[in-house]
Amino acid sequence: MKLLSTRQIGAIAIAAVLSLASGCKNEATTTGSTDITYNAIYVVNGGGNSISVIDIATNEVKRTIPLSGVSWAHHVNINGNKNRIAIAVPGMDFSGGHGGMMGMPGKIVVLDATTGAVIRSLDLPVMNHNAVFSPNGNEIWTSQMDSMGSVLVFDATTFTPKDTIMVGQMPQEVTFSSDGSMAFVANGMSNTVTIIDPANKTVMMTVSVGMNPVGAWTGANNKMYVDNEEGQSISVIDVATMAVEETVPLGFTPGYAAYNAQLNELWVSDTSGRVVYFQRMNNQWMNMGNISTGAGAHAIAFSRNDSTAYVTNQMAGTVSVINTATHAKVKDVTVGAKPNGMAIKM
Repeated sequence: MKLLSTRQIGAIAIAAVLSLASGCKNEATTTGSTDITYNAIYVVNGGGNSISVIDIATNEVKRTIPLSGVSWAHHVNINGNKNRIAIAVPGMDFSGGHGGMMGMPGKIVVLDATTGAVIRSLDLPVMNHNAVFSPNGNEIWTSQMDSMGSVLVFDATTFTPKDTIMVGQMPQEVTFSSDGSMAFVANGMSNTVTIIDPANKTVMMTVSVGMNPVGAWTGANNKMYVDNEEGQSISVIDVATMAVEETVPLGFTPGYAAYNAQLNELWVSDTSGRVVYFQRMNNQWMNMGNISTGAGAHAIAFSRNDSTAYVTNQMAGTVSVINTATHAKVKDVTVGAKPNGMAIKM
C-alpha cells in the first residue's frame, strides 16, 4: 500500500469532494412518511447500511433509513441542536476488531435528524472511524485511519475543510471532554491518545495508554475512559491534568466504555456478549457484576437521567435495553445487521 505524505494528505483533504444533497439523493432514502419528532435512538447498522430509529417511549423500531451507495457505515453523532446527525463510512467492517485495517477511502454523510434526508456527503481520502460535531456545533471532526495519522476539521454549515491536525498512527475515535475544552483522539497503532485544543487546533498533549486504544469515551466526572482493545484494559485520563490516573484491567476485549453519573458506575461492553459494570470502592474501580446482552456487545448509551442503558450487539443484530438500577435487561430490540454506534435525541 502506498502511503501519502503529510503534504499530500493536507492537499487531498482541502480538495475533498463535497457533494450537495441534490447530487446525493440516491445515496440515502427514507421509508415511512412520519418525521422523527419523538425521543429517539439512531442506530447505525454497518452490515445493513441503514439506520434503525427506535422510539424511546415504546422501545420499538419506528423508522428505517436505508443508506444506499455506502459500505459499512460506522458510528453516529447528533449535534447540540438535535437537528443533524453525522455518520462515518469507513468502508470496512470493524466488528471483528480494529487491528491492521487501513488504505480504504472514507466518507461522512450528514442527515436531517427529523426527516432522514441527506444534507451533505463528503468523500475523504482515507477511511474514518467516526464523525463528530464540535461542542458548539460549528464544526465536524473526523480521523484519517492510516500510519500518517491526522484529523480533518470541516465547517458544519458550509462543509468546507478548515484544518488538518497531525496526530498519532491509525487514529480512530474522535471525542470531546464533557466541558468541550479538549478533543481526544485514540491512536491505535501508537498506543497513545492525542489531546487537542479545539479553539486553536493545536496539540496540547500526547498521552501513552494501553495497546490499540479505540476511543477515549467521555465521562461526566471530567474523566475520559479509553478502551484498549488489545491491552484488554481501560485507561482513565483526568481531563484537568491530561494524565492517566488509573488503569483498569479487564481480562476481556472491550468494545466501549461509558460512565453512569447517577450510579457512579463504569460500564464496559465485552465483545463476547455482555456488559460488565464497575463501582468506585477504596479508590479503585471494582468489578461488581455483568449483564448478558447479545453477541458482539459494542456501544453503550444512557438515557438523559441515566436510568436506562442501550447496548448494540453487532453479531446478534439487536439493541439491549437495560434497567440501570436493577442491572436487569428489559428487552432486546431487533435492528439491522451488525449495529455499531448510537446517538440519542431527547
